Parts: sequence; structure tokens; C-alpha cells
Amino acid sequence: MTPTLLAVLAHPDDESLGLGGTLARYAAEGVRVHLVSATRGERGRFFDNEDRPSDAEVGRVREAELRCAADTLGIRGLTFLDYVDGRLDRADPEEAVDRIVEQILRVGPQVVVTFDPFGVYGHPDHVAVAQWTAAAVLSAASAERPGPRHQVHKLYYSVLESGRYELLRTHFRALRTRVDGEERTVVPWPAWSVSARISSEEHWETVWTAVRCHRTQMAIFGQLEELTEADHRSMWGSQSFYRVLSLVNGGRKVETDLFAGLRRP
Repeated sequence: MTPTLLAVLAHPDDESLGLGGTLARYAAEGVRVHLVSATRGERGRFFDNEDRPSDAEVGRVREAELRCAADTLGIRGLTFLDYVDGRLDRADPEEAVDRIVEQILRVGPQVVVTFDPFGVYGHPDHVAVAQWTAAAVLSAASAERPGPRHQVHKLYYSVLESGRYELLRTHFRALRTRVDGEERTVVPWPAWSVSARISSEEHWETVWTAVRCHRTQMAIFGQLEELTEADHRSMWGSQSFYRVLSLVNGGRKVETDLFAGLRRP
């Protein structure tokens, strides 16, 4: 069985900024890496937002940026769920879960990764995708579901560890959003809660190239141009995960491979 990983995310650039090192590493190792993006990011930033075109045009440009990044990272398949950016928490959850189940059945991953339940910094789109993905993993394997089934062996949340959060705060603007009149910010995970740390330092240049595919977003990311090589290695060289479920391993030992328990001796 060919090792296969499916990442389910919300917007263009989520794949590079959050998971770029992990996706690039596994693609380089020969793992079949697939990505599902719920939206095309059509309501996001567009350069400096002056003379902004229609949402449809923003979505078209950002889709092209994501395809550039996916090719750079070595992602084999990219699928859009065709939801509208900024409105995922208002979508029909049953329909959304079914769409992700469809992708799980098509791709047949052993490992699935998505956002943590806090959506990194409370972004409603991220939270919705995390909930849908967890439900889809269960639904895809359910005997009560008619038609074909697929059992995902491992589900992970991508998490922002406390130490990495401090690093990101040094180089990025504060990650925050306002929802229902209340400000939400990053929810860092304590080191003891991390189930896996994936090293990807040797792929930092690939990740940085993928990040730069997202040209419309460089007003936010532009300061990264000033980083030293050592800074870039720290930024893109490791990602942390929480193991939500595993049918093949457990315990407190921190994994260095999301396919731990699945590799043949």
C-alpha cells in the first residue's frame, strides 16, 4: 500500500505557512500527498487592497497561487470544495462532511491532517474545517454509511506549540480576528500535549519558494524577505501535531513520523 497523506485546509496559503515543511518532506520521500482546500480565498487580502477586483477575480488569482505552491511542495492532487471564503461556519455541515468523505474515498489516505479545534487563532473557517474533517474520517469508515468505505488509520491536528508561537510573533503581525464582537487570538499548545514533531529543516528552501507563490499575500509576509537563512530554517524546519486518533500506535512517546506504526519493518 503506497503511503498516502491527505491535508484538509481552508484557504490558499494555509498549506505553505502551516504545513509546508511536512508536506514537502513527505512528498520528497515518495508519499502520495493530496490537498483539499475548502475555498479559493476570494475574500482575502489582494496585494495592498487598493483597486481590488471582484471576489471572483481574487479567487481566480489565489487559486493559481495555490496551484503554484502545491506544485512546488510536490503535492500530487489538489481539490477545491467550492465554498465561499469567510462563510464556512454557515455552510451545511452534512453536505460539507460528505464532500470530504468523497475525497477520503477517492484518495484513500492512511493519514489525514487538518487544523486544531481552535482554528489556530479562532478563525471560524479553520474551526469549521477541523470539525468537518474529524466527522468525515469517522463517516468514511462507518458501517452505517451506504456505499464504499475507507478506514483512515491516523488523524492529526496541526498545532502551534508555545515556543514556535513566540518565533512567529517575532516575524509576523499578531494573528487575531474579531468574531461576534470578541477578539480571538492564537491558542498555543503546551509542549507536553504534542504527539508528533516533524523535522523538515532540509526542505526550508522549498517551503519558502511555496510561500512566495502567494504573491497577493506578500503585504503580510513581506518581512520574511529580511530573514537570515538560520531564521528560515527555524521558521520552516519543524511542525507539531496532536494525534487525535490512531489505530496503530499510542502512548506518550513523541513521534518523528506521522506514519509511525504504519511503516513495515
